[in-house]
Amino acid sequence: MGNQFSRTFLLFLGSLLLLNLIQAFATPLIYDETYYWYYAKDLAWGYFDHPPMVALLVKAGGLLFRGELGVRLIGCLLSTATVALLWTLIDSKKKEKYIPHFFLMSLAMVLFHAYGFFTLPDTPLLFFVALFLVVYRRFLQNGDWVTALLLGLCMAGLMYSKYHAVLVIIFVVLSNPRLVLNRKAWLAVGVALLAYAPHLIWLVDHDFISVKYHLFERPNDPYSFTEYTLGYVLNVIVNFGLLFPWFFWALWKTKPKTPFERALLFLTYGVILFFFMSSFHRRAQAQWVIVICVPMLVLSFQYFLRTQKGWKWIYRLGVLSLVLLLYARVWLVYQPLLPFISYETHGPKEWVKTLKDIVGDTPVVFENSYRRASMYSFYSGSPAFSYNNIFYRQNQYSIDNSEDVMQDHRVAYVTPFASSGDFSYTPFRSNVYYGTYIDKFESYRKLRCLLSEHPITLEGKKVLKVYNPYGDTIPLQKLRFSVAYLDRYKDIVERKELAVKAQADLLLLPKDTTYLNFEFPQPEKELPHFLKFSISENGLQPGINSSSLPVKP
Repeated sequence: MGNQFSRTFLLFLGSLLLLNLIQAFATPLIYDETYYWYYAKDLAWGYFDHPPMVALLVKAGGLLFRGELGVRLIGCLLSTATVALLWTLIDSKKKEKYIPHFFLMSLAMVLFHAYGFFTLPDTPLLFFVALFLVVYRRFLQNGDWVTALLLGLCMAGLMYSKYHAVLVIIFVVLSNPRLVLNRKAWLAVGVALLAYAPHLIWLVDHDFISVKYHLFERPNDPYSFTEYTLGYVLNVIVNFGLLFPWFFWALWKTKPKTPFERALLFLTYGVILFFFMSSFHRRAQAQWVIVICVPMLVLSFQYFLRTQKGWKWIYRLGVLSLVLLLYARVWLVYQPLLPFISYETHGPKEWVKTLKDIVGDTPVVFENSYRRASMYSFYSGSPAFSYNNIFYRQNQYSIDNSEDVMQDHRVAYVTPFASSGDFSYTPFRSNVYYGTYIDKFESYRKLRCLLSEHPITLEGKKVLKVYNPYGDTIPLQKLRFSVAYLDRYKDIVERKELAVKAQADLLLLPKDTTYLNFEFPQPEKELPHFLKFSISENGLQPGINSSSLPVKP
């Protein structure tokens, strides 16, 4: 087909890149982006919520630019490369006549559009999905050893971006079962596992904390057809914006003529059906199906190239969609354009400045908010820590060394549970937050409580094993133990104090396990399905000191 990138295409692509770079520079960061910026301050092979690819992107951009553009630069480049890769996947000589339509269809996909300038784990995920499909098509065409090697690296890139990228690999393999007999395909798998080994080792070293959180620790609500299943279906539709009828019509009408087209169909239907089935168990987030944007665009664009129908309405609605989304882009920077709606980009710099002016260089401890802690650190340049209690969840602040930085220092402690304090501030269109000063902050959130019994019965005397990972001895008198009883959805129903007795002394020795005797207090409300142990230090809110442990019925 000759040169894939004509001058016209490159002009459109360059304009898109310029637009995204301007947007990236002008738009304040959202909370998740500052959280991933916080990841990037200490590069590792893994993080609590995600694999490390997004942190690597942020780190690389930060070496070239400061501020928002540094966080988003590589993401902008990758999103542009994703569009270019998608263009190469369109196998038709007619495509040059429809370059504007291609970009209108691309930009009509709402989240695909947004990830052009936001840097989130889905940004590299989309890039590696597109790259994986490009290499897989080449593998189907010639299947040489070099292509197999590249295919393995692409699979590793997928998995380093986001865990559910494994669905991309699974459904492509299911579309072509003969791959299991292909030695070069197995080479690709071996390369992928070898390249992914550092993250697997990180998971082992951290007791699979990321996998356990995503699969077992997330709270869940009672099933609601409207909120779960119908909400999921609506999210899938909204992902494709005003052009969703054309996308899904093309998907429905496409019949695979090649193994590659079959792979695109399996990937699309497989991901849609997988999360549809999971919607009967838990709420599926809108971005979880973002990977289908890649095969859907390719299949839809090729379908309309073949049939030569629908271009007029695709162009008209595509232009309307683009105008609306460009208006939304400006609104992200200038909130008065939609005065009754606000978003995370509205007001973060202002509340950070207000708080910084109050506390000065004093480090800030945010109770139950990794989002505010990372946002404050980014825009203030001062250290912050998320102090997570039993009513919240663990996050990156639970496993890194940020707690150590705060130990024994004077801190400004900001909590949503207070109605008064030494100071207060009010974020944009939010509640008032109060804070107090603690002259010598002391935290032991990493203490771990273990119980050998599984599942747990609530009757009789028990022995609680408490592991102290710190390098210091901790007096038992500083600690208060409690147990939280959880329902089947892992929501806390009630919390009870625990009366514990040391078997030997009243000290938790460093890097050692102490054995404590106790009896479970009987629940008053209902028989729990799970429980969590919790430890409070110095009168602060109790922490998260165990996983959710099943209770025997």
